Amino acid sequence: MRRVVINGEEERRESRREEESGRVGSRAKKKSSGVGPQKEPSDAPVFTELSDAEKDLMSHMEQGWRLETDSLGGNPVLRSLKDDEVVRPLSANRSTVEALEKRGLIVQGKGGDPLRIEWNLKKPKK
Repeated sequence: MRRVVINGEEERRESRREEESGRVGSRAKKKSSGVGPQKEPSDAPVFTELSDAEKDLMSHMEQGWRLETDSLGGNPVLRSLKDDEVVRPLSANRSTVEALEKRGLIVQGKGGDPLRIEWNLKKPKK
């Protein structure tokens, strides 16, 4: 609504936009300027940048280390496949492993111990 003064008399009139839309009051809806291009969904998921802890775990796994966690997914450790050396990465925790799994970069492997989960790199599809 807008106020208009004609010959000393004040009256309220609807704005042109309100008249066109058929709505009255301050909640008049703006008309769209046109139809924008529709985005097509991509086939490949888009990953955001990895954190330092995630990059560290991924680089170790690519170099032949195996990621292991307890049965709840916490306490991640890296085990060398060559000499069975165990390293506890300080920057990694349960949420780091969950984030890598959610992004599809690692998958649960089959382990012999029921209280440990072994994680493997996900193989790319060919």
